[in-house]
Amino acid sequence: MISAFEQYFSALRGKRVAVLGLGVSNRPLVRLLLEYGAVVSGGDRTPREKLDEEVLQLERLGCELHLGERFYEDMQAEYAFRTPGMHPENPAVRHLRDGGAEITSEMAAFFAVCPCRMIAITGSDGKTTTTTLISEMLKAAGKTVWLGGNIGTPLLPLTRQMKSDDVAVVELSSFQLMDMKQSPHRAVVTNLSPNHLDVHKDMQEYVDAKKNIFLHQSADDLLILNGDNAITASFRGNGTTRFFSRQGSGYVDLRQGYICRDGKPVVATQDILLPGVHNIENYMAAIAAVEGLVPDEAISQVAQNFGGVEHRIELVRIKDGVRFYNDSIASSPTRTIAGLRSFKDKVILIAGGYDKHIPYDELGPEICEHVKKLFLCGATAPQIRAAVEACPGEKPEMTDCGNFENAVRCAAAAAQQGDVVLMSPASASFDEFKNFMVRGECFKKIIKEL
Repeated sequence: MISAFEQYFSALRGKRVAVLGLGVSNRPLVRLLLEYGAVVSGGDRTPREKLDEEVLQLERLGCELHLGERFYEDMQAEYAFRTPGMHPENPAVRHLRDGGAEITSEMAAFFAVCPCRMIAITGSDGKTTTTTLISEMLKAAGKTVWLGGNIGTPLLPLTRQMKSDDVAVVELSSFQLMDMKQSPHRAVVTNLSPNHLDVHKDMQEYVDAKKNIFLHQSADDLLILNGDNAITASFRGNGTTRFFSRQGSGYVDLRQGYICRDGKPVVATQDILLPGVHNIENYMAAIAAVEGLVPDEAISQVAQNFGGVEHRIELVRIKDGVRFYNDSIASSPTRTIAGLRSFKDKVILIAGGYDKHIPYDELGPEICEHVKKLFLCGATAPQIRAAVEACPGEKPEMTDCGNFENAVRCAAAAAQQGDVVLMSPASASFDEFKNFMVRGECFKKIIKEL
């Protein structure tokens, strides 16, 4: 019997296929398309002199490159795969769609060919930790797990290795979800708050994109939602909809120091190694998602041993009694707020970066409550400062440092024994770095060299 994967790619043999964006996730896709005999053209804004060797190798394998700011103008195709960060109304996508191309994506292709059960997670905050927790719980129960999507390795090339009784655990961004026409068997939405409004035309478009994770589910599928979040609490799925709640009564909720599922204790909150109430919510979402697949013993095992995901309140070093934490994933105010609330005492905070055009009003009071010294950098520094200055009462000492490295070094120099230095920018990284991971690695390098 021919697999869905073979059928999908064999149908593209001899077809003109455009791949828009030649970043990490699309490069394996180009190789697959070439392997199955498609006539592939790859478009990217990067000029030829700045291309890395892997892209040039794709050209040698037969991919026709179209480069520069207006790379798409001479491209024609029957099918076009857009990169996740490329809006469906991007000029390149519009040009090919107007020319008759069917628009899709690497993630849409994976959904079409995945041979096993799929659990997918999205949200504004907590989705990477929740995704990883679900994966760890399934592995602790002896399942073969394929982790990917917005994190980890691109899954599409690995599909041929997957078995029907495996589980794919997939993190999905709003960009990946924008034009999705399929939904997973189990979907989780951790929460929703303003984010990525530099790309989405408005908040409604952002919310609508996220809703695609469950809009195409069947009556047999499961949707897990945050009952404490005003936006997600209003959603309903096509199959079973269940809520987790830290503040009220949900299918998974808090009772006398235990996370309970359907009223029955599953794990004690004191056993959870990860700090912060937001991580209790992440555990609640994960516990709801793995019901029937994972025994409670495996969940307890993960709670007591899982130390967290890199760049998410990651302890980097203790030097001269000062603890340095890397929370580079915090690219929005809500995520930084969660980080600040994870510590009992006031911290020294490093914040600021690329401007995603999201409001910072709610961050000001949290900084006043949880921060004793604030070191600012990047385009959002004035907005963060203004949000703090708008608050009544006592405010932390604030220093504008210009760039990221200077902010880190100034914060480290100001710290004394017993202090916590938290790098949690509440902003994206693209002003100085390729992504939040590179920013986190830069922070760790500076701190380890002190």
